[in-house]
Amino acid sequence: MDEQAMKKIAAAVFHEHERAIAAARGQLLDEIAQLGAIFAQAVKTGNCVFFMGNGGSAADSQHLAAEFVGRFQKERRGLPAVALTTDTSILTAVGNDYGFETIFSRQVEALAKAGDVVVGLSTSGNSPNVIKALQAAKEAGAVAVGLTGRSGGKMAAICDLCIKVPADVTARVQEVHALIGHIACQLVDEEAAGV
Repeated sequence: MDEQAMKKIAAAVFHEHERAIAAARGQLLDEIAQLGAIFAQAVKTGNCVFFMGNGGSAADSQHLAAEFVGRFQKERRGLPAVALTTDTSILTAVGNDYGFETIFSRQVEALAKAGDVVVGLSTSGNSPNVIKALQAAKEAGAVAVGLTGRSGGKMAAICDLCIKVPADVTARVQEVHALIGHIACQLVDEEAAGV
């Protein structure tokens, strides 16, 4: 493939990305504001936000937890957040003893309480381990939030708030998830500055 062909592919990806961002801006502002309010309420009451997902969504989970615990843009105290994707001993022990579908739900069962927020990232909305953990969150009295792709998959029926990115390509959905996460972090920064 020559350089001109590569530039054409890159331009097409930019165009697809821009369409996904524009669609999200047009359709998801209410849901994103709700997400910011859910996070801000948890922070104000001393509750924790838990993030989880598989593959790229696992990386996004760790990224967002780091923005809470460290800082996003404003100087503020660290905020309680945990990525359920990071403890290899828990993940391998639970996966080995109970099965991969329980690697997140077992942690939610152990750690989450009423008022906490459990966020599942899944571009399909059908990841069995994320669905099982969101169900455990509901049982614990935590707020269940989903970030998915267009259909919402099975997560749409489980979550208190399911933000369905209006895109079909996994990479574009993940790119919008990252943007939604950053916007929510900025909203939390605004609310948490005085906390």
